[in-house]
Amino acid sequence: MEIKIYNNPINVEEVEQYVYDPNCGGIVTFIGTVRNSTKGKNVVRLEFEAYVPMAIKELNKIAETIMEKWPVKKLAIHHRIGNLEIGEVAVAIAIACPHRKNAFEACAYAIDTLKETVPIWKKEIFEDGEVWVSAHP
Repeated sequence: MEIKIYNNPINVEEVEQYVYDPNCGGIVTFIGTVRNSTKGKNVVRLEFEAYVPMAIKELNKIAETIMEKWPVKKLAIHHRIGNLEIGEVAVAIAIACPHRKNAFEACAYAIDTLKETVPIWKKEIFEDGEVWVSAHP
């Protein structure tokens, strides 16, 4: 498994290549990007901050739970911090399983649990202000 948090752009192709396994017929990738609006307001950019040691620990817990619950052969979770412009990738999750159903379930669990438990905070910057979003704890 590969867990990373960093300031540089996420290379989705590298994340997908990391999980490739010829024994797996299902590789599911979730890509979370910065959208240009929220609740009817135009978003200029996002800023992500994290308590990196604890975030890595929590992401590892998520990965370990996934490996116990589903027949996952490989998984990768990459999250970006810092300033992100519209369209940039904030998070990439890739999971490889022998069958697609398990890969979809495990990937959904990964992003849903990440948003609930990992100490990564998101600030939305608008044309007329900014707000911290409680998407992460």
